[in-house]
Amino acid sequence: MAATLAQAIAWGRSRLLRAGVASPDADAVLLAAHTLGLGRGDTEARAILGAPEPDGYRDLVERRARREPLQHITGTAPFRQLELAVGPGVFVPRPETELLVQLTLDLVRVWREAGETHPGVIDLGTGSGAIALAVASEDPASRVTAVEREPAALEWTRRNLAGSRVRLLEADYRDVTVESAGRFCVVVTNPPYVPDGEIPEDPEVRDYDPPTALYGGDETGMTFPCAAMDTAVRILRPGGSFVMEHAESQVAAVARALWDRGFRDIRMHHDLTDRPRATTATLPGPGG
Repeated sequence: MAATLAQAIAWGRSRLLRAGVASPDADAVLLAAHTLGLGRGDTEARAILGAPEPDGYRDLVERRARREPLQHITGTAPFRQLELAVGPGVFVPRPETELLVQLTLDLVRVWREAGETHPGVIDLGTGSGAIALAVASEDPASRVTAVEREPAALEWTRRNLAGSRVRLLEADYRDVTVESAGRFCVVVTNPPYVPDGEIPEDPEVRDYDPPTALYGGDETGMTFPCAAMDTAVRILRPGGSFVMEHAESQVAAVARALWDRGFRDIRMHHDLTDRPRATTATLPGPGG
């Protein structure tokens, strides 16, 4: 007798649990939803009603059991209100990075309340375009620029930003200047910050995320974050803000590096798991 959808999902949960997948229940259902071309809720409803197992489901579960990222299998990653196209060559956006979007939107609102009709925002090292596109989608009056240099990532950046109002600069963010990009009210970035030599344990990260999006350039992981700060100093408007994601272990180093570059009002922010995940800072104008 052919298996039902509910039986297939139960098998999928068990298979993924044995493989060490962190979220076997959710992944088993989401893979079924992807196979059926339905949402999660509709898939779970069909399972309750005794629908048959869809063709190809077990092949997808086996791919996930080999620790291929769920987002690579489905080809999409949810991020705030967006469904982003992702795959090999681009960093898969994480839920904790959504914090950077909210911090940026809050800062943009302050600029607008101060009389700036179209606050400028730039996302350094945009990858999939997640942060830039989320800001532009949720605050249509903002003027958003995204910067990316990696050819493999740019395939996904262009795809996600197509038809949006986001301006894409195909460049190394370390080379961005006022002449090439303009001046901005907010600079936001999720740079590579994993210390060299600290290899991630999760196969989904270690084996699939591009190394250029992970490793921070030295044993402290601070080379690329500091480069982003240097770019921010060049292109921020007086009184502009810098928003950056970093590791929990880098809080003090980030604050010190920002202070040394003239930033003030340095504040640390916690993510959804209550871990220190991001820092904001302001670059005062002359006499500020």
